[in-house]
Amino acid sequence: MEVLSDAKVRACLPWRDLIDAVRHAFREGVEAPARAAHSVSVPNAPDLTLLLMPSWRVGDKIAVKVASVAPGNAQRGIPTVSGLIFLLDAETGVVEGVMDAGEVTARRTAAASALAADLICAKSVRSLLLVGAGRLIHNLAQAHCVVRDYDEVALWARDEAKAEALAGELASEGLSVSVVRDLRGACGRADVISCATMATSPLVLGDWLKPGAHLDLVGAFRPDMRETDDRALVRARGAIYVDTFEGAMDEAGDLLQAMAANAITREDIAADLAALCRGERAGPSEDLTVFKSVGTGLEDYAAARLVAARA
Repeated sequence: MEVLSDAKVRACLPWRDLIDAVRHAFREGVEAPARAAHSVSVPNAPDLTLLLMPSWRVGDKIAVKVASVAPGNAQRGIPTVSGLIFLLDAETGVVEGVMDAGEVTARRTAAASALAADLICAKSVRSLLLVGAGRLIHNLAQAHCVVRDYDEVALWARDEAKAEALAGELASEGLSVSVVRDLRGACGRADVISCATMATSPLVLGDWLKPGAHLDLVGAFRPDMRETDDRALVRARGAIYVDTFEGAMDEAGDLLQAMAANAITREDIAADLAALCRGERAGPSEDLTVFKSVGTGLEDYAAARLVAARA
């Protein structure tokens, strides 16, 4: 059976169609049990995380993702996320397709962030700041620019050479991005800030952000990781959103660490993405909004189903 390559997967997942598919899946619902995550020791490098994620819709399809997240790959010059997604018939169990999980994961994750921004952010936002320089930031740049028309897109990363290389790739695709060196100043100017890093301590501080900004936190997917500080979450009380409560309460280090410090409580989280898609949400904060995602099999199902329909 052919394994659909990342290039074929990408061709089957145009942004507007993918964002709509993710929106529909959150609104209508998909069975997506909590993912199984296992830490695998790697000699002389950060631990690898092995993820097993099933999802299905009764009478339709089953998507099963087997993936790894290896932070040490950044130093090896290879993608951090890799794996496969198997698509099965939900009645017979017959495998109907196999596809690259890295591309599906990057695109569906970016689609979820763009969808959240579309549901939360004002139409008048004009500036986007991207924090990080990996594969996911590449996709986040594209997805965010589909739902809002930005006058300015800036990029910051610890590795300036990687930031410049990514800016060049995005420019070749028609997206003008400027590399910035002053993260604090860039955060103070940005209407929307999208972070996808492997940070274990805050990079974007709450006191740097202007009122009405939207903070999209994507990278910290373990309880010991975080990309922002307690101050940002305190400012966003009542306007904090998550992709799923189950995933966030189990894995979202930004939220879990703030809760452990009594900076925020569970009640300060306004809604999950399903409630946002159904129009069941609290009003946006005039100070700050935050969307925290850790990923869900529901998004894999939506993307894999779309790939299968188009392949």
